[in-house]
Amino acid sequence: MSLPLLSLTSRRLRGAMLPLLLGPGLALAAPGLSTEAERSGFVRTGRYEEVGRLCQAFQQRHPRAVRCIRFGTTPEGRPMWALLANQQGVFSPAEARRRGLPVTLIQGGIHAGEIDGKDAGFLALRQVLDGQAAAGALQRQVLVFVPVFNGDGHERFGAWNRPNQRGPEAMGWRTTAQNYNLNRDYAKADAPEMQAMLRLVQAWDPLATVDLHVTDGAQFEHDVSIQVEPVHAGDELLRASGKRLRDGVIEALAVQGSLPQPFYMAFQKMDDPASGFADGVPPPRFSTGYFWLRNRFGMLVETHSWKDYPTRVRITRNTVVAVLELMARHGHDWLAQARAADARSMRLAGTAQPLAFEASEQQRMIDFRGYAYTRTSSEISGALMTRYDERRPEIWRVPLRDEIVPILSVPVPGGGYLVPAAHAEAVAAKLRLHGLRFERLGTARQAQPVQVFRAEQSRFGAQSVEGHQRLDLKGQWRPEPRDLPAGSLFVPTAQPGVRLLMALLEPQAPDSLLAWGLFNNAFETKEYMEDYVAEDVARAQLAADPQLAAEFQRRLAEDPVFAADPHARLSFFARRHVSWDERYRLYPVMRLEQALR
Repeated sequence: MSLPLLSLTSRRLRGAMLPLLLGPGLALAAPGLSTEAERSGFVRTGRYEEVGRLCQAFQQRHPRAVRCIRFGTTPEGRPMWALLANQQGVFSPAEARRRGLPVTLIQGGIHAGEIDGKDAGFLALRQVLDGQAAAGALQRQVLVFVPVFNGDGHERFGAWNRPNQRGPEAMGWRTTAQNYNLNRDYAKADAPEMQAMLRLVQAWDPLATVDLHVTDGAQFEHDVSIQVEPVHAGDELLRASGKRLRDGVIEALAVQGSLPQPFYMAFQKMDDPASGFADGVPPPRFSTGYFWLRNRFGMLVETHSWKDYPTRVRITRNTVVAVLELMARHGHDWLAQARAADARSMRLAGTAQPLAFEASEQQRMIDFRGYAYTRTSSEISGALMTRYDERRPEIWRVPLRDEIVPILSVPVPGGGYLVPAAHAEAVAAKLRLHGLRFERLGTARQAQPVQVFRAEQSRFGAQSVEGHQRLDLKGQWRPEPRDLPAGSLFVPTAQPGVRLLMALLEPQAPDSLLAWGLFNNAFETKEYMEDYVAEDVARAQLAADPQLAAEFQRRLAEDPVFAADPHARLSFFARRHVSWDERYRLYPVMRLEQALR
C-alpha cells in the first residue's frame, strides 16, 4: 500500500535488497529487459504496456529460446500476453509432446493488485536465460509465463487498491473490468480472460501450474505459503510427487532465508491468532482446486502482504526458480506418472470419488512465529480487535488441523452422463472449455434406463455470487426411464478428466454447473393450481383414496408446521394430481450405468 511510512520503508531497503534480488555478483539488466520495478529499486511496478514491450524484447534478445504470443483479448481490448521459453527452441504443444518435455505454466496477476509474480517472473526468466539461475532448466521443460492474467484489472491502477499490503506504491485491482474474480472462475469459466486461459491450458496441457498471489490478514514473521494438489486429493499415486514438489520448493525457500509453510495462513477464527489454522483442499473455482482434477499439479504461492515489496518479489523469484529446477530434475518422471494417472482415470467406473473435503476435528499444536499482540475492545468499532507489535517477535503455540477428509464422495457412473437436447448447447460450451469429450445423439432414444436426480429440497442463494444465484439442494439418484431427443449429449466417464467432469455435473458438488445456477429454471415452479381448484381436487382425492386420506391425517397429527400451513396442505394434494409438473426439481442431467449404444 502507499502509506507514506511504508513507501519510505521500501525506499530505505532499495539499496540493501537489490543484491538479494539479483543474486551475488549479478548486475542490473540492460534497459531493454529490466522492469520498472527493478529500475525503481522495487518501489514501483510498471503499467500493463510494459508487459507487451518486455514480451517482445525477450524474444528479440533470445530468438532461439523465447516466443512472445498473444493468447486472448480482455473485454477492454487489451492483449493477453504469454512468453514461451525453451532453450531447444520448442514453441509448439505438439513438439513438446513429441519430445516428452514437461510444460510449466507460471501465472501472475490473476489478482492484479497482487503483482509480485509479474516482476519476479521477468527477473527469474532473465536470470535463467542468462545462465545465472537454474542453469539448463529450460533445456528440459517448456515454460509458459503469463506475467499478468488480469490485464484490465491491472490498469485500474491506484495507491490504495490493496490497503493491507506494503508496496508497491501503486498497483492494479483485484477483479476484472467485468468485476469477475478470476480465481473463483476456473470451473464456471464465465470471464473471457478465463476462457482464453483454459484454451491455453488445453493447448499446452501444463504438468504444473503455479499461481502467484499475495495474502493479507494478520501480522506474523512467516513470509510465504506453498500449497500443492494433488497432495490431499486426486490420484493416489500422483500425490507423492505432488508432495515432493511442494516440499522441494519449501526446502529451497528455507535455505534462502524464508519461513515457508505448507498451509494457507488464515486463522480459523478471523482476527484471533489463538484459534490457529486449518488446511484444506479448495473447490475447483480456485486454481489449486482445479488442476488436480485434471491429474496435473496446481501450486498456490502466497507471499505475505505485510512484507515489503522487495522482499516479496525476492521470495516469489526464488519460488519460480525452485519450481523450474525441480521440474527440470523430476519433470520427465512426473509427466510419465501424470499420463499413467490419465490411463487409470479411464477405469474409475464404479469407484467412489471424493468431490469435497474439509479438515477433520483432529488437531496438533505447532510453533508459529508471530508477534506480541493484544486483544482489546475498539472505541471505533466496538468490536474486539487484535493489535500486533512488530518490534516484539514471539512464538505462538497454536492448533493446526491438517488431516483432510472427504465430505462428499460419489460413485463414477459406469457409462457416463446424458444431457437432454434442451440444455445441450449450454453444457457443451462448458465441456469444450475444459477439454472434456462428448458426443451428440443423432436420433432420439425412447425410455432409456437412466438414473435421475430429483431434489427433495432446494434453496436459492440469498445474494448474488460472481453474478450468479447459487443453488443448494438435497436429493439422490434413482433409476427411471426417460426419453432423449435427438441432439442430446452423451458424456462418457471413460476419459482422463473424469474427476473434473464429475465436479461439473454431479449436482451436489460445490462448484458444479448446477450449484452456479446454470439450471435454476428447473427448480422454479412455472404452472400452478388456484387454491379454490386445489380444494375441490383435494376432496376428490380424499374420497377416492382411503390410503391417501390416512396419510394426510397422519401428517396433520405428526407435523404441526405442516398442519398450520394452508399452502403446504394444498400442495400435498396438488403434487399428487395429474396436472403436477413432473419435471419440477428434476435435474436435467442423467447418469447412465452402461455405455450408450
